Amino acid sequence: MFAIPEQFSNATKANFESQFAIFSSLTAKTFEGMEKLVELNITAARASLEESQAAARQLMSAKDPQEFFSLAGAQAQPNAEKAVSYARQVAAIAAGTQAEFTKAAEVQIAETNRKVVSLVDEVSKNAPAGSENVVAALKASIGNANAGYEQLTKTTKQAVETLETNMNAAVSQFTQAAQKAAPKAAKK
Repeated sequence: MFAIPEQFSNATKANFESQFAIFSSLTAKTFEGMEKLVELNITAARASLEESQAAARQLMSAKDPQEFFSLAGAQAQPNAEKAVSYARQVAAIAAGTQAEFTKAAEVQIAETNRKVVSLVDEVSKNAPAGSENVVAALKASIGNANAGYEQLTKTTKQAVETLETNMNAAVSQFTQAAQKAAPKAAKK
């Protein structure tokens, strides 16, 4: 007779442990993504500083305005390519972190759902006669929640794919514009 409260107590404890596990996992994934982003930014800042110093020395060595503008124009395309590369790397880090988030969440949610279904099955075995409708309604609500989660997951994945596609298209357009602008700047 006391088995049902004990089962719910154990399920609550397991649920809390599962939520803590997913929180810990997502926190670790967040820090990994941030580490990658910080490392990328430090590397980009160092490279930019070195390249800026070299470009400034080169521009200061120009003998006339035409040479100055020619040198400045020649630097436009490599700078645009570096900006595109940086944007792609940031997008890759974001996409990788998001994929890790999704993977960790899916594993934890699947395990939690399995435990909840197991608990409902166990409780339904010990349920008093006449409670079949309540158990059926509980199972239906769990099924509906799982279906809603699956739809949310699909929608989120589609949104991420659309974002990646749009980012790639924007980077491609930026690259094309930079390639067109570089020769024009070099002619001045």
